[in-house]
Amino acid sequence: MIAAVRERLPDLPLHRMCQLLGLSRSLAYRPLADKGPEQTQEAALVALIDQIVLRFPGYGYRRVTAQLAREGYVTNHKRVLRLMREQRLLCRLKRRWVKTTDSAHGLRAFPNLLKDAKASNLSRIDQVWVADITYVRLGEGSGFCYVAAILDAFSRRVVGWHISRDIDAALVLAALEKAMTGRNPTPGWIHHSDVLTCGD
Repeated sequence: MIAAVRERLPDLPLHRMCQLLGLSRSLAYRPLADKGPEQTQEAALVALIDQIVLRFPGYGYRRVTAQLAREGYVTNHKRVLRLMREQRLLCRLKRRWVKTTDSAHGLRAFPNLLKDAKASNLSRIDQVWVADITYVRLGEGSGFCYVAAILDAFSRRVVGWHISRDIDAALVLAALEKAMTGRNPTPGWIHHSDVLTCGD
């Protein structure tokens, strides 16, 4: 009966189908008399994958494969991916996007000194610094913290950074102050950022 419903409604998830039919999900994996040993083994693997996905809803096929190995069932991740696709067990997490740039700030915009410059023109450290802000998701329900980082464009090393719960000018200036104190750049260096751009 389950096979017939799956054939007619291929987009209906297995757990919902069993719910509607009033059947246990384990029935869907019970081997039929005409199933060969390989099909029986695959049905058992699907049942294990299903249990892992129920315990860890955010797990993708790689993590499911690792969990299977921890539980003593070693299998290829491509096989796990195929089975999860067939059973519609792949997770679809929606990630919340956080805006870190305010283009409508009304503050004075400085000219882009790097517009015509090429990366090949860089010949030493502390010639050009580039900066940006990103966010880090904290534990469940704790929100975000923001990280302002300044990289030396020549060495690609972080020369200054700062973390704060607030995304404001103080965050960026604290990172810049750490970079200035630690590196003490010579006159003529360029600090390039979508938050703050200046040159000496």
